[in-house]
Amino acid sequence: MSSNTFYADSEAPIVNLSAKKHFEELTTNDAKLYAHYLSRASHWGTRAVLRSVSPESENIYDLILRIHKVLSEPSSNEVYEEIIGKKLPDSKVLVTQYLEYASQFLSNVGNYKSFGDKKFIPVASAESFDKLIEAINDDEASKLYKSVREAIFSTKQGLLGWPENGHISGYYPGVIDISKAEATDVNEALADKGIMPENTRVEKKGDKEFIVHVASAETVNTTDYYPKEVITTKGGNQVTIQFGDHSKEFKHIVENLEEAAKYVANDTQATFVKYYAESFNTGSMNAHKKSQIAWVKDLKPEVESNIGFIETYRDPLGVRGEWEGLVAMVNHDRTAKFSTLVNNASELIAYLPWDKTYEKDKFTPPDFTSLEVLTFAGSGVPAGINIPNYDDVRLNYGFKNVSLGNVLSANPKKPKKEEVITFLREDLQEKFRKWRDDSFEVQVGLHELLGHGTGKLLQETAPGVFNFDKETIPTKTWYKPTDTWASLFGTTSGSFEECRAELVALYLILKKPLEVLPIFGITDAADQKDVKLIATILMARAGLLGLEFWDPKAKKWGQPHMQARFAISKVLHQAGVVNFKYTDAKKFDDLEVEIDESKLDKEAVQALGDFLGHLHVYKSTANVTDGIAYYLDKTDVTEEYARFRDVVLEKKRPRKQLIQANTFIVNGDKVEVKEYEESEVGMIQSFAERLV
Repeated sequence: MSSNTFYADSEAPIVNLSAKKHFEELTTNDAKLYAHYLSRASHWGTRAVLRSVSPESENIYDLILRIHKVLSEPSSNEVYEEIIGKKLPDSKVLVTQYLEYASQFLSNVGNYKSFGDKKFIPVASAESFDKLIEAINDDEASKLYKSVREAIFSTKQGLLGWPENGHISGYYPGVIDISKAEATDVNEALADKGIMPENTRVEKKGDKEFIVHVASAETVNTTDYYPKEVITTKGGNQVTIQFGDHSKEFKHIVENLEEAAKYVANDTQATFVKYYAESFNTGSMNAHKKSQIAWVKDLKPEVESNIGFIETYRDPLGVRGEWEGLVAMVNHDRTAKFSTLVNNASELIAYLPWDKTYEKDKFTPPDFTSLEVLTFAGSGVPAGINIPNYDDVRLNYGFKNVSLGNVLSANPKKPKKEEVITFLREDLQEKFRKWRDDSFEVQVGLHELLGHGTGKLLQETAPGVFNFDKETIPTKTWYKPTDTWASLFGTTSGSFEECRAELVALYLILKKPLEVLPIFGITDAADQKDVKLIATILMARAGLLGLEFWDPKAKKWGQPHMQARFAISKVLHQAGVVNFKYTDAKKFDDLEVEIDESKLDKEAVQALGDFLGHLHVYKSTANVTDGIAYYLDKTDVTEEYARFRDVVLEKKRPRKQLIQANTFIVNGDKVEVKEYEESEVGMIQSFAERLV
């Protein structure tokens, strides 16, 4: 892989994630103060994200903010160019390349892409960057740059993952590399003690000696959740629990949560904010689970939030979470659609390709809202979320679905380039642009509600006690009392589950369009036909584009959603629904994705249903061996598909970078929202003014 495949994006679309209107429409000042302090708490976790990515990420972050400060916080790209141009003539191109790298770094909160886990480096050479730092002439900036110079430009560890595979992970810090086997051994020991690993990092200190770092404001053990003594693992390793990972930042998180608690709208919010604070103060994941039990009961709040170590995609072991903090306001018009979807959920579940054995005894309608994001602290902003991720909480108390409306509709006000939809023939371009947002909204809604929200895990809930009839249900495997979906299916679990959810959505769009599409206001027969087509194109094209995130050398997928979408595209191709058309059999420069519309109602539904049914039953029955083998076969990139990867890389378009607003308290207790220019410097300003 040549180094230029690692270059930072050029001319990436930069979009303001505008939420000012909905924030200002909050009915009380208390609601605004509540949102403000939750946002502050969320952003204080930024350094926890950086430290979970790579050893150099935090110093690169500080370098970018230091340069901005030394240059007296310039307000635009042009001012950057003017200031540096006076110190370093003919530096306009270099400044642009620096700003593009800095903006992408901040957008991803680290120097590995949040979508793909692949490293990116500046387009400018190290020698050019040397001149830039020299021209800035600041001792602190020079010191920071010296500490990360080699790491910024190195592509040796190009993916997040295990060191033994030539990769890197901030979840396993320290100078001595940890192996997958050692990390698994430590994790099993934690599980035996009832310790959830989401808020931990593991450091190897020496032969048979490991430290589990717990994220907490407290630097000593103040809870019975953790053992006081050293843990001996099955492999004979000695594990010490150490508190205070990210202590400085977590003290600020707790302080801001305590302020937010003064402005809650009800007792339920008071309860989960209290448990948030307890969890982040002491490190107790039991307290965090209690926060989620309370949180799912806070129905239709004006200000929605969820904070903690949530998704485990980036940990190579698939169990340690990345810090996330969501704060958003409800979009009432869009939420009305999702309420209708929730009301029809039980009827739609009946159409899914499995029997009631593998479905919850009773579907508990979740709170499903469309939100306008004020804050999403983390490495990337999703379009929809289904949480909490604790299986027992979801089963016993419920869950929430949220669609992030301003993420779905985010587009730059002044695009840097005219958009061209790659791999799609000319006569479909206009139809694609017309219907993609509507199609994607339907897909996200079904994905979150009926994808992640369906299914029953057949489990031995206590020794000899089962939540299913063991005598009549034909399964030799099930979840033991301490097993979870993620602990059994490991690193495959994230992509496997995303694929299952994506399949539910597209399957229902194609199988039951007359029941599904009117919920979203799509009632005309011709429009419904177009949405079925565009929804299928979206998935098939995404599968093709997903080849960017497959490493042919490591045979490793770097992005769980794209691995899932590739599998679906492959299944549809093998069913004759999707075709890859080209005349250039060498470079595939004219490659196009085509859909046989005559096969959407039958062949597509049959292929998707068969794939979905297998995934669902494997998950429900804890059939790890057959389930993982089946899924890896479906996601295997054979030469038939691998040959398209080069043209996918050649034609790839930069991902959008989303600038989030900041809130400030003025005139005593009034909250103002500040949004930023849609530019690289606007991105830098938004982070600089958070002071985290």
